[in-house]
Amino acid sequence: MALFSRRRAAGAGPLDGVDTVLADLDGVVYAGPHALPHAVDSLTRAAESVRLGYITNNAARTDASVAAHLRGLGLEVAASDVVTSPQAAMRLLAGLVPAPATILVVGGEGLVDEVQKAGYTVTRSADESPDAVVQGFAPEVAWTDLAEAAFALKLPENEGGIPWIATNTDWTIPRERGVAPGNGTLVSAVHTAVGRLATVAGKPETPIFEEALARFGARKALFIGDRLDTDIMGANRVGIESALVLTGIDRPKHVLAAPEGSRPTYILGDLRELHQPYPAAVAKDGAFQVNGAAVRVSGADVEIVSETGSQIDLLRAGAAAIWASGTPVFVLRVPERLYDDPFHRP
Repeated sequence: MALFSRRRAAGAGPLDGVDTVLADLDGVVYAGPHALPHAVDSLTRAAESVRLGYITNNAARTDASVAAHLRGLGLEVAASDVVTSPQAAMRLLAGLVPAPATILVVGGEGLVDEVQKAGYTVTRSADESPDAVVQGFAPEVAWTDLAEAAFALKLPENEGGIPWIATNTDWTIPRERGVAPGNGTLVSAVHTAVGRLATVAGKPETPIFEEALARFGARKALFIGDRLDTDIMGANRVGIESALVLTGIDRPKHVLAAPEGSRPTYILGDLRELHQPYPAAVAKDGAFQVNGAAVRVSGADVEIVSETGSQIDLLRAGAAAIWASGTPVFVLRVPERLYDDPFHRP
């Protein structure tokens, strides 16, 4: 989905016609314990007219603890409003190994809680002959936990080995002090040791989105995320509109370089823009114009034709021009001005 591929009614915004908004958490609502600027007020306002749910790949916490965190920030949230990657993992696991099988869990309370609620027995040791391995992120996951997973997964599945499900494979996770390694790095460590690939439940795979759409009865949903490779790709795979908000991981340079399957319907500087008219990118005289900003691709050069107005509109125009060119950004000469990044990030 490209932001310039749809005809929009004059004055239409991202929420027009939407009945369900699904929001990522880290980098969208909060970074660490604290809310990101404008997130709570903007989501509270959205909840007045749409069903609001939250999707998180973070497997470290329970749905109840996530809901409590969000309530502490000022949002009205119940545990049932939160869809976690461990919940999606349990949907996958149930089709492979019936309860009450023994599951080797690599992860924290959020994952253990869902495994137990699904009726499985939890172990932390490969010596207890587990029937499957489920792996998710938690800050306390150690080398010894990864080693136990590797020991349990030493046989390939086609040679009688047990299933391996990863809640998610996010390479990084935003924190107050910066960007830290995510579950993808830990899953990769086990993969390197055993030469096997995990089945993934969370974004960008579809199980977590399918769980959310079914739970909330969504007919027309909008997903809000801060990462192109998980949030936006996943929304595109399941066929719903998406908004990339520049308050988390991905920056303007990533937007301009986004491959086709990871392009958002909307690009937002922050969540206030959910409630503002979203300008169409209009093709004119070889350039793409968004309000007062216009950008074109001429051969190997990306040219800024005009840049009156806001930085977010210049980024939208640049993305429209580069995406429409069909040329990978790494072979283009891109003005540094398009990479300017005044947007808030943790």
